[in-house]
Amino acid sequence: MQKNADLMDKIVSLCKRRGFIYPSSEIYGGIAGFWDYGPYGVELRHNIKQHFWNKFIIGREEIYPISTSIISNPQVLVASGHVGNFGNELFAVSVGTGEEAATSHLRPETAQGMFVNFKNIVDSFHPKLPFGLGQIGKAFRNEISPRDFIFRQREFEQMEIEYFVDPRDPERINEIFDGFYDAQQEFLKEIGLSSSKIHKIDVPESDRAHYSKRSIDTEFDFPFGQKELFGLAYRTDYDLKAHMDKSGVDLSYFDEETKERFVPHCIEPTMGVDRLVMAVLSDAYTEDELGGEKRSYLKLAPLVAPVRAAVFPLLKNKPELVAKAREVYSMLKKDIPNIEFDDNGNIGKRYRRQDEIGTPHCITIDFNTLEDDMVTLRDRDTGEQERVKIADLKEKLS
Repeated sequence: MQKNADLMDKIVSLCKRRGFIYPSSEIYGGIAGFWDYGPYGVELRHNIKQHFWNKFIIGREEIYPISTSIISNPQVLVASGHVGNFGNELFAVSVGTGEEAATSHLRPETAQGMFVNFKNIVDSFHPKLPFGLGQIGKAFRNEISPRDFIFRQREFEQMEIEYFVDPRDPERINEIFDGFYDAQQEFLKEIGLSSSKIHKIDVPESDRAHYSKRSIDTEFDFPFGQKELFGLAYRTDYDLKAHMDKSGVDLSYFDEETKERFVPHCIEPTMGVDRLVMAVLSDAYTEDELGGEKRSYLKLAPLVAPVRAAVFPLLKNKPELVAKAREVYSMLKKDIPNIEFDDNGNIGKRYRRQDEIGTPHCITIDFNTLEDDMVTLRDRDTGEQERVKIADLKEKLS
């Protein structure tokens, strides 16, 4: 895929103009590798995370949600190999004050917090293999050259699962691994990414992480080229054994049926929230001509769109239209939280603004609405409009 710097500039401009993403500390000149999410960016990001949570955590009985601290005992990242292998890339922090202060690091991944809680989950819930731990959380890497907008940052958010499996059944391990890969691809389709831009990369042994026996990277055609979107790795028992050796605590698993004790192996699906946001934005950005005018808009899947629908009064200076529009807005918001009320500017400007936000539908209340309880429902992608009964709006939008 050819790089498209012009497209990248347009996406960055839209993100700032419409309140998706801002440079962090911009009034002071910004800081490389850090970005702030505005109101629409927060909602887009939240919708992606919520779908991950519903699909991979809430939707699976054997995966336990967990939230672990950003700063850990200094020995955690020593045992995992991060301090020894990536010490130029870790953010050091001082924990405590004075002579009692200890040097630790901001976590470079969420994974280690789950490995060191393996025993806690086993003791509290007594799960049978296979089972997993899942979390969404911030991670930090002191990148030498952060670049490509939010693609490579120093502060980012991960959605990770550590899924523990029985090492005595390699065939089942392969089935689980392949199942997670398929689920990851389903996830991408559900959040609206084009399959033609998605690429499967079987990572050769020479390029795999030191802990990985098998890895598949999913790459995506970004405006700046084909790059890694997320990964799937078979980490074996590397992490649990490393923490056993360093801590002296037994992290093995006892099989009640066979009366055998062993250290489970681990399969890790991991997704970066910010890279998914970048992929969704770049894939959704569209330019076309509508009604004889050029326009740009975000062709977002309704599942992730920050605004599901916008409700307009045709004219903002007519109290009866505003009151009716408010009534429709309040009715819909009870069931569809991300509904927006918009009376800023004329109707054409509102359409253009909502198109750039990626709002799938706009609902206009006009004078006829006061007589027949019907509204005009406009489709973002085609610009087509239809009259719909207010009572049927919820079903139409869902």
